[in-house]
Amino acid sequence: MEISGYTIDVESAIKIITQHHYHTIAVQVPEGLKRSVLPLVEYIKKETGATVLVSANPCFGACDVVNYELKNMDVDCVIQIGHTAIPDVENFWIPTIFINAQSTLDVSMVVEKAIPSLIGKNIGLVTTAQHLHTLTTVEKILRQHNLEPYVTEGDERIASKGQILGCNFSAGEKLSESIDCFLFIGSGTFHPVGLAMSTKKPVIAADPYTNSVKKQEIEDMKNNILRQRYGAILACRSAQRFGILIGLKRGQQRLKLAHEVQQMLDAAGKLSLLITQDEFSPTSLQGFDLDCYVSTACPRIAIDDYLQYKKPIVTPIELEIALGRREWETYVFDEILKE
Repeated sequence: MEISGYTIDVESAIKIITQHHYHTIAVQVPEGLKRSVLPLVEYIKKETGATVLVSANPCFGACDVVNYELKNMDVDCVIQIGHTAIPDVENFWIPTIFINAQSTLDVSMVVEKAIPSLIGKNIGLVTTAQHLHTLTTVEKILRQHNLEPYVTEGDERIASKGQILGCNFSAGEKLSESIDCFLFIGSGTFHPVGLAMSTKKPVIAADPYTNSVKKQEIEDMKNNILRQRYGAILACRSAQRFGILIGLKRGQQRLKLAHEVQQMLDAAGKLSLLITQDEFSPTSLQGFDLDCYVSTACPRIAIDDYLQYKKPIVTPIELEIALGRREWETYVFDEILKE
């Protein structure tokens, strides 16, 4: 089924719904597909006869699944659209079907446009779920220009070769010693900037939605974020009371890491609270009398939303630097990797 420039294999979900005789279904879509969810829901209802609930909760990734909240509403199954499953995140309260939304855009033009910006001959290829099916085409184009593309598997949290998440760049990190630069296929800047920070390699971003190529912008944004992060670290050095943020979303839970952070703070003579929430926001934290927060939840909280919070938020790695356990020169991007 094609919706808003994406091909969605809703038929595979319908087959599962029919086989298991599910009567009540919950559908979760990312923000970009909410405007187009009505025909998709109508199709599911027509083919299965099931009642369909649409979740309005934010949906930022496969780690962000509405599940436990629906346990008492007789929901038989959750369909999450727009992301691939994180293989090591399982045991959902309600059976969950992940359906990718594949972009129908032709990436050839923007890849050709990116060729002059590439550095060296060995090119690492990475992308997000929406463009995984285009990597074969991209490899072919690069070889036509006498370039050598490299694509590899990530860790056990990554579903497909060449795929990166906003919190996991292992498919790029495994290539970093073998390539001269990365070519990222997709929209937005967070993924390519995160990749540049985690691999310390040049990243050229080719956006098929805007037909634009970004190279210096990625480097400038990386440097701006590093300056921001250094400022956050300095702000936390004098802090005495820390809040340790623990995400309750199944794909973001790092309780072991939170305990390690608390032990670090105890050893430094600092006070700390372990704070849990499904989705953190400036409003939810404003009532605490604390000096600083350390996020073990989604790494994007400390980066994307930093300016929204009145108190500084650092990652566990940044806390190590603030406490003198790690040098700034060894700074790395916070990721949720397979333990």
